[in-house]
Amino acid sequence: MSDRSAVLFLLDDCRRTGSETPLMLHRVLGVPLLSWLSHALARAGVSRFCLVCAPALLSRAQDCFPAGAELSTASDESLADRLHVFLSTAPEAERDLLVVTGPVIYAPGCRRPGDARASACMVDRRALMAALDETAPIGHFLQQAGEPTTCEDGFFRLSAPEELPGAARLLRQDLLLSLTRGGVEIWDPENTYVTPGVRVGAGSSLLPGTVLQGKTSVGKDCVIGPNTRLIDSSVGDCCRVEQSRVEGARLGDRLEVGPFANLRPGTVMEAETKAGAFVELKNTSVGAGAKVPHLSYLGDAALGARANVGCGTVTANFDRAEKHYTVIEEEAFLGCNSTLVAPVNVGRGAYVAAGSVVTEDVPPQALAISRPRAQIKKEWALKNKRADS
Repeated sequence: MSDRSAVLFLLDDCRRTGSETPLMLHRVLGVPLLSWLSHALARAGVSRFCLVCAPALLSRAQDCFPAGAELSTASDESLADRLHVFLSTAPEAERDLLVVTGPVIYAPGCRRPGDARASACMVDRRALMAALDETAPIGHFLQQAGEPTTCEDGFFRLSAPEELPGAARLLRQDLLLSLTRGGVEIWDPENTYVTPGVRVGAGSSLLPGTVLQGKTSVGKDCVIGPNTRLIDSSVGDCCRVEQSRVEGARLGDRLEVGPFANLRPGTVMEAETKAGAFVELKNTSVGAGAKVPHLSYLGDAALGARANVGCGTVTANFDRAEKHYTVIEEEAFLGCNSTLVAPVNVGRGAYVAAGSVVTEDVPPQALAISRPRAQIKKEWALKNKRADS
């Protein structure tokens, strides 16, 4: 179906199915069936879509199509005119197009022998235009002139919500097969979940428990997992993300995340950085080569290139009324268990001694110490030893 067009009818079949949601807007792995269908067709080469649905369903349905796809819409009232325009603007060489008239899934990687017809057919584009000019009922034309699709073509018909678990298995298998053909290694297909629209580069490995959702992209030669969830995030090449959650973040090349890291929306990590064990970042930028190895929270902060953050470091960004920003400049070094009370700036190359609470700016190359002097009382333990010990 390379460089083809498709017409998709979204039926309001709630009365028939007894559901409050049309079948094609039911969710599988958190994504509407219509989105699974449109993305699968896009992978097969369909680049132009005409969506026919009731105005009340239009907003939800439009969100189900791939970014960048050419999408036209029509309702029953404007069907003939809008569909004619869509067909007439197709490439001149395009002869056949796909018409989906009811609930259906498309999983070409799961083709099987059989003649069970799906609610989709291939029709001659010019013949359909002529039928519209003659005001012939489109349903009758499709029945007479359409070439039905079956499970041998990868199309499977749906009729009730009870069939969705079986559809989910087919859709998951088809999408994972598509990734495998693109050079992605999937250790355990039964324990890996990827939704439509996700992109994974060749040479990358998805370990058991990996979940990739939304507008997520993973570059080449990465290792994702085990037990890792990426949501609406981008990951560069040659990265390792292990046992972590990443949402709304942008990660550069050759970096490490995890285990047990939590990267929240607004996080940006540049190349060769690290957010290690039990690190949480929120609305924070991490400059190239900077490290946050473990047990730290940086929120509303900027960490300069090659800076190092000791374990237990916290940016105190919230004063119960407003969020405040922390800037840690290039090559700064924060000792273990440091607390930076925002707004505050740590200058380039500055040091913060372990256990310090920083409440004012630290100049470049300075050392900040904020802790009580240690007191050592000699022989205290001998003099205060309990009699029964």
